[in-house]
Amino acid sequence: MSQQASKFSPRPHQQVQIEYMLGARRRFNVWAMMGMGKSAASLYALHVARELLGDDAPTLVLAPKFVADTVWPDEAQKWEQFRNLEVSSVTGALKDRLVAVGRDVPIHAVNYQNIPWLVDYWGSRWPYRRVIADESTRLKSHRAKQGGVRTQALAKVAFKYVNEWINLTGTPSPNGLLDLWGQQWFVDRGARLGTSFSAFQDRWFQFDKYTNTYQALSFAREEIIQLLADCTLSLRVEDWFDLDKPVVTTVPVKLPPVARALYNKVEREMVASFEGRHIEAPVAMTKSMKCAQIASGAVRTNDEETGRPTGEFVEVHDAKLQALEALLDELGGEPVIVSYYWQADLARLKRAFKHGTALADEKDSKRVIRDWNAGKVPLLFLHPQSAGHGLNLQLGGRILVFYSYSWGLEEHEQIIERIGPMRQRQAGLERSVLLYYLTAEDTIEEDIKARLADKADLQTAVSTAMARAATRSG
Repeated sequence: MSQQASKFSPRPHQQVQIEYMLGARRRFNVWAMMGMGKSAASLYALHVARELLGDDAPTLVLAPKFVADTVWPDEAQKWEQFRNLEVSSVTGALKDRLVAVGRDVPIHAVNYQNIPWLVDYWGSRWPYRRVIADESTRLKSHRAKQGGVRTQALAKVAFKYVNEWINLTGTPSPNGLLDLWGQQWFVDRGARLGTSFSAFQDRWFQFDKYTNTYQALSFAREEIIQLLADCTLSLRVEDWFDLDKPVVTTVPVKLPPVARALYNKVEREMVASFEGRHIEAPVAMTKSMKCAQIASGAVRTNDEETGRPTGEFVEVHDAKLQALEALLDELGGEPVIVSYYWQADLARLKRAFKHGTALADEKDSKRVIRDWNAGKVPLLFLHPQSAGHGLNLQLGGRILVFYSYSWGLEEHEQIIERIGPMRQRQAGLERSVLLYYLTAEDTIEEDIKARLADKADLQTAVSTAMARAATRSG
C-alpha cells in the first residue's frame, strides 16, 4: 500500500537539531534519545542544504541493518518535502548490494557490517562527502592503529574524502566514558580527546586491579563534556516533554512479503495454510487474534479437520525481533521491560536475547523484582497479567517496549502504571517514562494501538477494525 505523504513540520526539539545541523560546523555529534526525531531532522537539514543552498553532495548513512532497511527509506517517503531524498539501502546479499550501491540517488544507507565491503568497492572513487553515523556507538571500538575491522576500514576514508560527519545517538556512553573516544575520533581525529586511545585512557581513567577495569577519575566527566561542548548538541527528553506523561514512540515494522501474503489471506478468507500448517479463524474476534499473531511473528495453528486450535505456533517472520534488537542498540544498555502477549513471543524473545529474564519462568518472582529494581536485570520480559497491583518496578528503569499487545485496556494501563510517571515522582526520580510500540504496518496492531490510546469500547473497536480490513481486502 503506497503511503500518503504529509508535510513535515519540525517540533521544537527537532527545530533545534535542524538549526544546529545547518550551522557553520561540519563535523559534530547530536545526542538525542530515540523518539526525538533525529532521522527526520537530519533529512530536513539535507533537504534545505540541497534545495536552498545547492549542496547536492551524496550522503552515506551508517546504521544497524533494520534501521538502514526501514527507518531511513520510510522517513524519506513519509514526508512531502523529502520525496526528492530517495534512500537506497545497501544491505543484504552481494547481488542486492551491487544493485543498491549503483543507484543514482542522494542517499545510500549501509549497515555497519558492510562498511569494509563498501570501502573496498569504491576504493579511490569514494563518492560520499557527507556521512551520518546513526547509532554512532557502533564506532566506539575504534582505535587509531587497531580496533574493529569495520572502523579501521571507515578510518581510511573518514578524513581523506569526507567533508561532513554527523554522529547520531541517544546513548553516547552506554558502558561509560570510555565509549566516547572511538566515536569522537571520526569527528576531529583526536583533537579534543587525544590522538590515541591510550592517551585518552591515561589522562582520565585509573585501572582498578580489583575489578580489572578502568574507572573514570572524579574530574573526568566534567572535563570531557567541556571539551566536546563546541561540537555536540545534547537534548534530554526531560527538557522537552511533560514529565507527568509518558513519551510514546511508535516503531513501525514492515511485514516481509511471505508474512504479508499470509496476513492478507487470513484477513480476507479466514482460512490459510503456511508451511503445511492449517490456520483458521471462523469468527471476527478469532480472526483479529490470528491477524495479531501473524503481525507479531508466530501464529497458532488449527486442526485441519475440526478447526480447533492445536496449541502449536508456526513462526512466520522475525521482523519484530530485528526491530527490537535495533531499538535496544539505540537505548544503549539502559534497563528495558519488554511486554509481550502471546506465549510464542516469549519463547522467541528468550531465544533471541539470551541476557533477558522472563518473570514467568522464575519461581522466586520477588527476588527477580528486587534484582530489577537494584539494576541487576538489564532486560525483563513481562506479561501484562503478571504486572498486577502492588508490583513496583519504577526503581529499575523507565523504558517499556510493547512487543505484542491485545485489546485488553485494563492490563495495558496496569503494566504502564508499574513504571509510570507518578511512580517515578514518588520515588524521587525526575525522569521521563518512555513507551515504545513495535507496530506492524497496515495490520490490526495499528487498530489495537489506536483503541488502547482512545479507550474505545472493545466490541466497537474490533468491528471497526474488521470493517476496515474488509475494505482493504476488497
